[in-house]
Amino acid sequence: MNKKNIEVISASGTYTVTVGFGIFKTEMERIFKDEIPDALYLITDENVHKLHGQLITSVLEPLAGEIHRMEVPEGESSKSIKFWEKVTSFLLQNGIRRNTPVIVIGGGVTGDVGGFAAASVLRGVPLYHVPTTLLAMVDSSIGGKTGINHEMGKNLVGAFYQPKDVIADIEFLKTLPANEWVNGLSEVLKYGAISDESIFSDAEIFLEDKPYDFDHQKLTELISKCITVKAEIIKKDEFEGSVRGYLNFGHTFAHALELACGYEKISHGEAVFLGMLAAITLTNLTGSSLDRNPLKKFSTLYRYRVSKEELSLDELLQNMASDKKRTDQFIRFVLLNSWQHPVLKTVKDSALIRKAWNTVFDEL
Repeated sequence: MNKKNIEVISASGTYTVTVGFGIFKTEMERIFKDEIPDALYLITDENVHKLHGQLITSVLEPLAGEIHRMEVPEGESSKSIKFWEKVTSFLLQNGIRRNTPVIVIGGGVTGDVGGFAAASVLRGVPLYHVPTTLLAMVDSSIGGKTGINHEMGKNLVGAFYQPKDVIADIEFLKTLPANEWVNGLSEVLKYGAISDESIFSDAEIFLEDKPYDFDHQKLTELISKCITVKAEIIKKDEFEGSVRGYLNFGHTFAHALELACGYEKISHGEAVFLGMLAAITLTNLTGSSLDRNPLKKFSTLYRYRVSKEELSLDELLQNMASDKKRTDQFIRFVLLNSWQHPVLKTVKDSALIRKAWNTVFDEL
């Protein structure tokens, strides 16, 4: 069995992310080999339950005295205060204790709301992430960010809460829809932009006809590279005081776009890809001279469901102003001095930001 172990070191604790094909059973058995809990709490994406529920149940039932299950409906609407309250009530009403494990299985939405619930009840219970989408494997399940959306913007309510373990079994990806592969690709490309140039060339496997027929070893290596980049950044800055902000490359534009689309007409990955192109434009408008091709060559993979006529530039700028990464009256962006050399830069000239948004409109 080919698998990779990446250690994530943070001030809150150290844990391992294991990446490989068909590893869910053996890794779960490893986690609970010393002590079988009398109960565990399973929070699963509804589609994952439909597709993999039998496997998950067969693996977990021998490992716990009792399993309490809850399904999370797909979509960003589940990342709400109302649904977070529903998850916390599920945990508390079923008698969760401080040492009872919570296993969250699904994509970014399930991981964010399930992780925030685990961080909140009883001031924190043991959390285990089993990401089942490419985006969750390379990004949202790593680093301890949990949270939900607010009507004022994306991810404005949440907590930093590190998991005990992360199991990224790429066998779950065999049922991933084609658009979800592309959704995850954006976060993969982000790591290429801010840190590791080789990720751009490795990601060209996405330009092949059937991404779901990837060579398991190539995909394991690519995902592991992305996680390694993120782990190195988290080791330096767990709570986003400095360099962890680099992981938000393209996201200031992306979150404003997602809010304008009501979190429905554009996926997170689509918004991030457009946001990175806009960030490259803003980078060049503020003094650099970058060739867009390392990102732009992947543009043909994206199919947008929103048109530029449906968007208001003034609304997008207003959405940016409420982004959680803003620290003063001006907006701080992650830009690039050059490829793989990110920098946090406050841009005071709104005309330049408006020009950068034109890059997004040109893509739609």
